[in-house]
Amino acid sequence: MSSINVNQGATIALQMLKDTKDEKDEVQDEVSTGEKVATASDNAALWAVSEIMEGDIVGLEATSQALAIGEAATSVASAGAEQITSVLQDMQQLAIQAQSGTADFAVIEEQLAFKTDQINSIISASQFNGTNLLATDADGNGASSLTVVSSLDRQGSDAPTLSTIQVDSVDFEGSAGFDIDNRTSITDAASAKTALEEINGFLEFAINGAAQLGAKEAQISDQGKFVNDLSDAMVKGQSAIKDAEMEDAATRLAALSAQMQLGTSSLSIANSSPASLSALFG
Repeated sequence: MSSINVNQGATIALQMLKDTKDEKDEVQDEVSTGEKVATASDNAALWAVSEIMEGDIVGLEATSQALAIGEAATSVASAGAEQITSVLQDMQQLAIQAQSGTADFAVIEEQLAFKTDQINSIISASQFNGTNLLATDADGNGASSLTVVSSLDRQGSDAPTLSTIQVDSVDFEGSAGFDIDNRTSITDAASAKTALEEINGFLEFAINGAAQLGAKEAQISDQGKFVNDLSDAMVKGQSAIKDAEMEDAATRLAALSAQMQLGTSSLSIANSSPASLSALFG
């Protein structure tokens, strides 16, 4: 039944048009922002999870940077220790040559003194960003190790906690096992034998130190790769929660635009009915 006072068809058409417009606005927001869950009002539960993940992602990025810096500092120290090992091997050969009765002890001692200075120079230069793991004072503040943030750990709804990797310095400056500045000077075959024993001890210290630093460098490197992989996986997970499927959203937007056109046409037709009835009584 038609009525000139209440146009039920127009009311229904208007409501449908409004619903279509609201849905289109939501899809339009997805297309413009690229996110289906941009605010808490879109989906409170998913938004909360996404925000927690966002905090963890930022924390993992900072952890990755800390690991990269720690790896660089350890790598520099490891390279320095390896170079010291190489110089000590040269000193070992010189001390062995001095065992010969025809050796020129003065020349050999001069070469050993030069290589001792070379080692001290390597120790001083083996620093990265103010951290020297071959020195007695590793950071200029009395530290004997380097602490590297290695992971951001979370259990359930608890706040995240930090784990660290400790890299102990290999003290080439003050260790009793590496008192190279006070080694025995070679003046004859007997002193050459004593010097050789000392150099062999220094070499063992340097090899062990280089191995220790190399192992820590590998540990930090592996942890850095893991943290990067973990961060990438978390970014993908957050994207699955928040990001809109752009192809799907674009298709829905086109469909809703067509529905609005049809809705507008339906409303126009519905509005014309009362006018036709009114003409009968004009």
